[in-house]
Amino acid sequence: MQLQMDLPTSFGRTAYQYGERSSGETHGVVLTKPHIVELILDLVGYTPERSLASLRLLEPAAGTGAFLVPAVRRLLASARRESVKPSELDKAITTYDVDPTHVDATRSALRKVLLEHDVPGRTANRLAEHWVREGDFLLTPEKPFDFVVGNPPYIRIEQLAPDLQAEYRRRYSSLFDRADLYVAFIERGLDLLKPTGTLSFICADRWILNKYGAPLRKKLADNFRMHVYIDLHRASPFESEVIAYPSIFAISPGKTERVVVASMASAAPDECLSIQRHLSQQQPVHHPGVSLSTYDSWFQGDEPWVLSSPEHLELLRSLEARFQPIEADGMTKVRIGVATGSDKVFIVPKGVDIEPDRLVPLVKREDIENGRIRDAQRYVINAFETDGRLVDLKQYPRLARYFRTHEDALRKRHVAQNKTTGWFRTIDRVYPELVPVPKLLVPDIAGSNEVVFEEGHYHPHHNLYFVTSTAWDMEVLGGLLSSRVALFFIWSYAVKMRGGYLRFQAQYLRRIRLPHPEDLPKKLTGALRTAFRQRDFAKLDELALAAYGLRTLPRFDFVDTRR
Repeated sequence: MQLQMDLPTSFGRTAYQYGERSSGETHGVVLTKPHIVELILDLVGYTPERSLASLRLLEPAAGTGAFLVPAVRRLLASARRESVKPSELDKAITTYDVDPTHVDATRSALRKVLLEHDVPGRTANRLAEHWVREGDFLLTPEKPFDFVVGNPPYIRIEQLAPDLQAEYRRRYSSLFDRADLYVAFIERGLDLLKPTGTLSFICADRWILNKYGAPLRKKLADNFRMHVYIDLHRASPFESEVIAYPSIFAISPGKTERVVVASMASAAPDECLSIQRHLSQQQPVHHPGVSLSTYDSWFQGDEPWVLSSPEHLELLRSLEARFQPIEADGMTKVRIGVATGSDKVFIVPKGVDIEPDRLVPLVKREDIENGRIRDAQRYVINAFETDGRLVDLKQYPRLARYFRTHEDALRKRHVAQNKTTGWFRTIDRVYPELVPVPKLLVPDIAGSNEVVFEEGHYHPHHNLYFVTSTAWDMEVLGGLLSSRVALFFIWSYAVKMRGGYLRFQAQYLRRIRLPHPEDLPKKLTGALRTAFRQRDFAKLDELALAAYGLRTLPRFDFVDTRR
C-alpha cells in the first residue's frame, strides 16, 4: 500500500535509512522473544476468550511479524470458538512497515499460520495482503483501535532525512528536543485508542526520565491511565543482543489509579508467567527474579517517573520539599564542556604551529586519575572572538594554514554543511574566560559521583560536566556533591546503563537539592572540606547525612567508583 495522499510531500525510502538505531545498532529488525509477545498480548486483553473478530488490533511496525503471528493464532482460536468464518476477519488486524522486504516477510509468515489453521489459500492470501500494509504509520490516516501492541523502532530523530524529520515534528508534539522516534509512535498509538482500548509496547525507557520525554509524560498524566510498568534493564527480552534499556507498559484512556511496577532479572518465561498470574489472578509473586511494587498514586504533569520503591520515592519527595535545586540561588551553574565536532582536528598538543592566543588548555575525562588532574598538555582551538564572531583567518595565517590542511574533514561535519564562512567553527563556543574559574568536574558516565576540584587551569571537554559557583566554597560543595546523598538524587533520575553505570548529565545534576551554605555550621563545613581533600568518601557520606538532617538513606544499588 502506498502512502496516503494527505502527505504534503513524498518521502523516498532512503529518508528512513539515515545513520544508526538509537541503540547503536544499524537499522534492522530486532525481534521480541515469543513469550514477551505473549505477555504483552495478555496485558492488553487480546485473549482467545474474547470476541476478537469484532475488535481491531494495530501493530504499527511489523518487522517480520513477531507480534502478528501469535496475535493471529489467538484471533483464529477466538473466531473458531464463536463460529466466525476466516473470510470475515479483514478488519481485525492492521499493521504497517516502510520496508517492502519486511512487508513481504510478515505476509509470508501470516499466510503460513493461516494455512496451518486450515484457512483456504485464497482467503489466506487476501487476509495477509489486507492486514499488512506498506506505508508509514506516522503519516497514514487510520480509524481507532481496541488494541495497540508492538516494539516501535528506536531511531534518533536527527538521523532521519531533514524533510521527513520536519514533517514528523509538525505532526507530533511529543517529538521535543532530541526525542527518539519511538516517542511519536507512543503518541500516535495513544491517540488511536478507542475509549475502552489499551496500548502496550516494549520500548526503550529513556523518555520516562529525560527532558525530551516531558511532553509525552504530560499527555499521559492528563488523559491516560497507566496500568502496569515492567522494567527490563537487567533482562534480555530480544532475540539478539542489543543495548536498548527496555520496559513494557500498558496504558488506556482515563485517569491513573493504582499502578503495578515490576522488574524482571532475565525476562525468562517463568518470570513473565509469574507477573501475568499476579495481574490476572491476583496471585502473589514469589519468584526470586521478579520484584513488584504497587503505586497508589502516579506522577503529575511532566515530572520524571522515578520508579524505585515507594520508600525511595517518599524520601526523594521529602528532600525536594525541604531543599532547593542546585541552581536555585542563581550563583551556582551546571554546564557541559565544549563539543568540537572533530576532536582529531580541534584538539591539539603543545607545540602545534598555531598562534598561541588561539589555543585554550583543555581537560578531558581521561586526564583525571584518582581524583587528580594530570596535565596532558593538550589544547582546544578557539575559532571565536570574545563577542562570539568567528575569527578572521586573514589575521591568523598559521591557524588558516592548519584549517586548510583539514578543510575536507571539517566541511563534512553537520555543523559546517551549507556554510561558506563558518566551516571551521566548533559545535560549541570555546570560552577562554572559563579557564581561570574554579570548578567541579563530573565525568559523564560513571558508577557513582566522581567529583574532582579543578582550581582554574583548564577548559572542560564535552565528556565532562562542570559546576561553578560564587555562593559556595567549592571544596565544601565538592564534598556534598561527592556524597551518597547527592548520588541518591542522580540515581533516582538518571538513565541506568548496563553494568550499573549512570549518565551524569546536566539535566540530572540539576535535580540535586542542597542546603543553604549559611545554614551549615562552620565545624561541618570544615569537616566537609577536609574529607573532600582527603577523598574520604565514608566520612563525606556521614557528614552529608548531617547536612541534610538525615539519619540514614535507604539502600540503593550503585557501582562505587569514587576514588
